[in-house]
Amino acid sequence: MRTILITGPGGSGRTTVAAATALHAAAAGTRTLVLSADRTDTLGAALGVRTGAKPLHTAPNLTAWRPDATAGFRDDLAGFQERASTVLDLLGAARLDPEEVTPLPGAEELTLLRALRDVALAEAHDLLVVDLPPTAQALALLALPEELRRYLRRLLPPERQAARALRPVLGRLAGVPMPAEWLYETTARWDVELAAVEAVLADRDTAVRLVAEPGPAGAEAVRDARLGLALRALPVESLIANRVLPEAAADDGWLGRLVTQQRKALGEWGGPARTVAHLGHDPRGADDLTALAVPPVDQDTAPVEWPVADRLAEDGVLVWHIPLPGALRDELDLVRRGDELVLAAGPFRRIVPLPSALRRCAVGGASLRDGELRIRFTPDPGLWPRGR
Repeated sequence: MRTILITGPGGSGRTTVAAATALHAAAAGTRTLVLSADRTDTLGAALGVRTGAKPLHTAPNLTAWRPDATAGFRDDLAGFQERASTVLDLLGAARLDPEEVTPLPGAEELTLLRALRDVALAEAHDLLVVDLPPTAQALALLALPEELRRYLRRLLPPERQAARALRPVLGRLAGVPMPAEWLYETTARWDVELAAVEAVLADRDTAVRLVAEPGPAGAEAVRDARLGLALRALPVESLIANRVLPEAAADDGWLGRLVTQQRKALGEWGGPARTVAHLGHDPRGADDLTALAVPPVDQDTAPVEWPVADRLAEDGVLVWHIPLPGALRDELDLVRRGDELVLAAGPFRRIVPLPSALRRCAVGGASLRDGELRIRFTPDPGLWPRGR
């Protein structure tokens, strides 16, 4: 299944582009599902129908779904209270009734991740179009599965889980309470669920359609979005310049000034963009979405790769190539911590495990050239296999 994640700056029209992308694909005969977790029904407003907690067949080959974050949050909380009943009773804690539960900030995003996993596992569609939040929130959301799995491994590492059969004995010897069985089971279930979401995001058939409106802040927004996506190794399937005014308006007073401004912004984006014309009004319904000339989904987007080049024979080093388009030298920071690399680029940060060969090396330096970070690693004689 092809998955297209659609995001862009707030107000760029990403939901409209998501709806139009899904509608065009469905009209071409592709079984398509468009997914959104927006609390307000902006997706339904674009499609001209009301979407909600149950998948809705809105056109031939097209299904729209806006999962209910409240119901999912209630179910999760009820399950937690049930599993932790012994501890809660010991503390004298009062239980929360489902009727008084409202979703906390971030519940919509977690619901979207769970729906993304469920749709991928069901394999009932050929194309999944996901209407993500604005870029900053979307990047944080896409980082969540990896980060949560990392936290779980640190809090309850596999070796401690493997020893859980000895929990009663260890508890008596140590004189302190040991984690309950339900905690291990919950951790294992969360890890499996998060791994499934990670697999969808890392799949070669997953890419991002980036939407922005040409304007004074457009170039910076596009640069930051490309950099953040590259740091997560997510390829950009296409860059959509939305609400572009026609060239015929160039001689029309204040509209002409807007056309000139858009031309300048597109030149500053630093990469090819597919333009979608302004309709003169907010698109509403299938007819308007059909009139939007969104490009068809590219079925063969090149993946983002971080190769390790072997230059031992020539220079005595291994070089890790990490593409970071738009990165600035002064905004880069690298920290080696054990078998991990803490990499910060502008406002974005990621902790990545080192490839196995680099774990036996010391960092020998780094350089940024043509939008690519190149980190040099020198083999540690005490760890490197003999003969190399």
